[in-house]
Amino acid sequence: MSQSLDLSSRLQSAINLAQQVQQHPEAKQSFQEVLAELKAESPLAADLLEQLWREYIGTKRSSVFWEQLSEVEKNLSDRMTESHIQLKQNYLRLVQEQ
Repeated sequence: MSQSLDLSSRLQSAINLAQQVQQHPEAKQSFQEVLAELKAESPLAADLLEQLWREYIGTKRSSVFWEQLSEVEKNLSDRMTESHIQLKQNYLRLVQEQ
């Protein structure tokens, strides 16, 4: 029981590291240590856990990508709005001068 609790806490530690994409190499190393120990006890469980890990990491990376893309779109939209306002103000000034 103590060993499974230790594996569980170390797996949780790897998951916590994986929250930040920059820490994925450290998370992978931590996970590989847990996986190696689990393979000795239960190869089938280790294979399933490895598949879940790959999906989790892929999902995290995809999430970060879409967040960054969304931020780029927001910044572009903000700049377009500012540009539109500036053009409108320039037009109004031009109309007033005539």
